[in-house]
Amino acid sequence: MKTVFITGASGFLGRYVVQAALDQGYRVKAVVRPASNASQLSWSTHPQVELVRLDLRQAKGIAEALAGVDWVIHLAAVKGGDFYDRFAGTVIATENLLRAMVEQNLRQMVFVSTFSVYDYRQMRTGRLLDEGAPLEANPKDRDEYAQTKLIQEQLVRSFEQEQTAQVVILRPGMIYGREDLWHVLLGEQFGRTWLAIGPGALMPMIYVENCAEAIVTAVDCTAALGQTLNLVDDPIPTRKHFFRELIQRTGQKPKIINLPWPVMRFISALALFVNNSFCGGNAKMPGILVPAKLEARFKPLRYTNQRAKEVLGWTPRYSLAEAIDRSASP
Repeated sequence: MKTVFITGASGFLGRYVVQAALDQGYRVKAVVRPASNASQLSWSTHPQVELVRLDLRQAKGIAEALAGVDWVIHLAAVKGGDFYDRFAGTVIATENLLRAMVEQNLRQMVFVSTFSVYDYRQMRTGRLLDEGAPLEANPKDRDEYAQTKLIQEQLVRSFEQEQTAQVVILRPGMIYGREDLWHVLLGEQFGRTWLAIGPGALMPMIYVENCAEAIVTAVDCTAALGQTLNLVDDPIPTRKHFFRELIQRTGQKPKIINLPWPVMRFISALALFVNNSFCGGNAKMPGILVPAKLEARFKPLRYTNQRAKEVLGWTPRYSLAEAIDRSASP
């Protein structure tokens, strides 16, 4: 029985990845923060799980924890706080992990990146966003999450090349589920009112359990080595369709204001012009009024999971309706 070392195991995605690894017959070393309450994790007492309490921002103890490990699934990243918090929890943590892997002569990793690394401004409206889409060329125009994930992915690629490592890079779209059902791709929320920008646009989403199964399937998958794969569900819903399913299946009835994409794009461009012309570009603007951030969330594009299906032999298990029902159930 092979052992996988899963970072970020207590996070939104991580707890499902641990369960998927157990379901697929792996022994798991689940990395949780030193102060985490492990009793809330459904698998914390599973006989094939070893809880590893580590702060990856500190190098001490990581190499020792990797002893006896066959594969690493690296999920850990920080989404909250300022740039320095995110840099420490995403970039420095990854540097420490990779150094420890070299020390242990461990070269097998599944790394989970994100759609946030793509450069949406370089893509024309309606284009297919696949694995060959350009990466963000101007990270400072984006938020801290995109900036630090880009650096993190670069570190992993350097590790792959310099150490001749066996690495699989997976880029999920927006991961949704019980803990994040009303998510940021739906629009901008103001209390119980949602501004749905481009209601007819497709949303690159993946249900958390579908995503977890794909991640674990990539472990020990010879065909996936050296590959970068996008992960999204199918069929991909429009914003309008997803809202309709949410309302029908959760019973919640928020007020929804639909705003066409061209109108919002014009408003954002106008806000940028005003900021640059009268404020020297120094005004703090909401994300939807910053073109680079707006396009990353709402630009109408097309998406595919065909490559992931072919390489991994994976198909999303749960449909949109099933995913919402599972997420909304008691």
